[in-house]
Amino acid sequence: MVKIERRGTSVWIILDRPDVRNALSAELMRKAGSALNEGVQDDSVRTIVITGAGSVFSAGADLREMKAMRDASFGANVDNALELSGFFYAIASSPKPVVARVNGRAIAGALGIVSACDVAIAVGGVTFAFTESRLGIVPAMISPFVIRRIGAARAQRLFLTGESFSAEEAARIGLVDRVVAPAELDQAVEAVCVDLTRAAPGALAEVKQLIARIGSGFSESDRRYTAEMIARLRAGAEGQEGMAAFLEKRKPHWAPK
Repeated sequence: MVKIERRGTSVWIILDRPDVRNALSAELMRKAGSALNEGVQDDSVRTIVITGAGSVFSAGADLREMKAMRDASFGANVDNALELSGFFYAIASSPKPVVARVNGRAIAGALGIVSACDVAIAVGGVTFAFTESRLGIVPAMISPFVIRRIGAARAQRLFLTGESFSAEEAARIGLVDRVVAPAELDQAVEAVCVDLTRAAPGALAEVKQLIARIGSGFSESDRRYTAEMIARLRAGAEGQEGMAAFLEKRKPHWAPK
């Protein structure tokens, strides 16, 4: 589910479920988190890159897995959400810079990864969307990172509408830092990694702590609140109907016919 590549002083973590558009299952998130931790612990690693296998960055949460949480107790549901959210928090709190290489479409929870990263570079021509509300749930677990990235007003509109928007629009609102042609993506990512190695590793870690301390929106209480929210909603009637409709390739009952 996760491939790890070493490129110079960078470790590339590749989400590797192309058959399901790199959907973020609990196992994938766990393995990606372990790979991230290994990179953090390795003194020879200066930067960490996260990307997707194939033509998609990630389609977001594994809806079949989320839908199955209906039968779990509320406590188990919250524990699962806390485990899933751990990867976002691990990225944000990593003492080493983490770069998102957005090689294709990124939807819903995938944008939590993008938002938690320190730098995000995307290919032109791809689209993004926060589709959770159309599935009867909300982007609870990723909201602290997205709101920090693009601000509450923009997040509110995009969370409510679920509309698709371009990589270029994502750059305009600050969700990604740069948009490049597909042929230029690797070069752009590697150039950023080189720039980051020009700074002292300890200073980079201190910068991340500084920003988190001064402008953080992801406290432990926020993490608990967002985990409880998604646990409640994905097991509820709307969440189950929305995910069932998506998996059955039909419109949910609230959508215009």
